[in-house]
Amino acid sequence: MKKSTFLIVGKHAVLEALKNPSRKIERIFLTEDAQKKINRENQSLNLFKSVNVFYKSKRELDNLCGRDETAHQGLIAEIEQLEEITLKEFVLVNKKKNLNFIALEEVTDPRNIGSIIRSAVAFNIDGLIVKERSFPSKSKLLFKSASGGTEHINIFKVSNLNNALKYLKTKDFWISAFDVSAEKDFTKNNWQGKNVLLFGSEGYGIKEKTLENSDFKFKVNINNNIESLNISNTVSVVCHHIFQSIKSN
Repeated sequence: MKKSTFLIVGKHAVLEALKNPSRKIERIFLTEDAQKKINRENQSLNLFKSVNVFYKSKRELDNLCGRDETAHQGLIAEIEQLEEITLKEFVLVNKKKNLNFIALEEVTDPRNIGSIIRSAVAFNIDGLIVKERSFPSKSKLLFKSASGGTEHINIFKVSNLNNALKYLKTKDFWISAFDVSAEKDFTKNNWQGKNVLLFGSEGYGIKEKTLENSDFKFKVNINNNIESLNISNTVSVVCHHIFQSIKSN
């Protein structure tokens, strides 16, 4: 059965999809100027080989973007979802000593999720765990904000986050919740081994029931000039520190 398709927009999102041999691309819509620029910047790659290419004006691409009003940069792709491996399948076959996941509870803003994906890829996070019913998997804004990162990380969509956390605890993962009520500085922790970094929504944080499944509660120390960081900024700070601490050991 043919899979349903959806549109992604923006230079980095589309180019990384084109470079990913696992990504099925149905069609590319672009301006002639955009193609010339891409060909100049990627002379060693024939990115448009075996892809249906349709030339459009900027106004036509604006119309394809619809109400999202996402900056397409002269480039839009119609793609299929990647083949997905389940969380359990991934954990059972992965033999890495250090394994780190990000888990999101009720984080639904596609820009924030896209930025989180971008940071996760930059700092070697092994996967993102999200609730299937609240994850905007076909959002143009998410793909654009991720800047191509969606092609480089496993996104595990689970029906019940708490069940997923309980399963991971049986596989020797430590569950670390980042919560405003925490008192312990996350930089004081030893991040070697298997970890789940749990973050909640900016408005409501992590639910009490979910916190009960956590082994630790941590905070990110900031000065008193501002109340808090945006969630995507918080994730980036945490991931960078863990990346550096694992690399140095």
